[in-house]
Amino acid sequence: MPLRIHFTAADLARTRLAEGPRPMLELDIALRLLQEGSHPIRFGAWRGESLRRLSPRVRRLFDLIPPTGWTAGFLDHASADTMDEALERIRATPAARIRKDMESWAGQRRRRAMPPWTQSLGSDRRLLAALADTAAHAHQHVIAPYQRRIDALSRADQALRTRQATREGLDALLAGLNPRHIRWKPPVLELTMASGAAGDIHLAGRGLLLIPSVFGAVYPALDETADPQPWLTYPVALRDADPFLRPTDTARALSAVPDSLAALLGHTRAVVLWTIAHHPGCTTTELARHAGISPASASQHATVLRTAGLSHTTRHHNTALHTATSAGCDLLDNAA
Repeated sequence: MPLRIHFTAADLARTRLAEGPRPMLELDIALRLLQEGSHPIRFGAWRGESLRRLSPRVRRLFDLIPPTGWTAGFLDHASADTMDEALERIRATPAARIRKDMESWAGQRRRRAMPPWTQSLGSDRRLLAALADTAAHAHQHVIAPYQRRIDALSRADQALRTRQATREGLDALLAGLNPRHIRWKPPVLELTMASGAAGDIHLAGRGLLLIPSVFGAVYPALDETADPQPWLTYPVALRDADPFLRPTDTARALSAVPDSLAALLGHTRAVVLWTIAHHPGCTTTELARHAGISPASASQHATVLRTAGLSHTTRHHNTALHTATSAGCDLLDNAA
């Protein structure tokens, strides 16, 4: 059964598009993706690189933002326009609000034990400040390196959705948000949620804020209790005929490979060279996994790079081991 959002005429009149992704919401979705291994082509390379950069203390955020289910309420600042604003809201959360949110969150965990360290959250301001610092650290290494590309994608999506609404009306806009998991059956919007949540939601004249998301590329996220307006995420798109970014488009946007190098070698080959340089001695299978491509494709690109003198392949029994040459490393350094 889907989750059904019921619209009245007043709700339709108040439904609007957000100007772009919300930083804390994107971080929330990204942290969920880091904890599971789905969609390897779309997120595999980004996931591996992000996890390598993150401090072990980020596990406390994983405790409060699980792969599916509810985020601890005091971390939910989807309405914040900037990450700094969201972090200040977290640091300023009253102790009584934290205790109330944690009690509510514990009830949503369905008998799963609470992480022991969370017992002090409502009374230890230093712990709360450290948690906010950890969120800042996570954003710095998970979102910020790709912010320019995320902004470019969201601007393109904004232009597409605005054109849809202007030329074809709100019906077309709602029908094209995410046809796989968001279906518009006037006056009801049916959602397939990653959590499997079902039921009926009545907006009561509040309308809905539609928030684009690069990391929410598959399932929607929803908060029907948000103040001042309930919100729903949808995946950014670039074309009318294709309401989803291709997995390789997302992978390209979330790639650490410099644009100049991708323009020279082609994006996939640039990713392969970058991966070899950052994983010296990797096998072809490991190279394929880190780059988010098939082993056959990894072997082909490694051969081209080797022929060009940018990488070197040695054999250990029946296994090929790839390393970057000095020319390959110099090319990467100059591009960066």
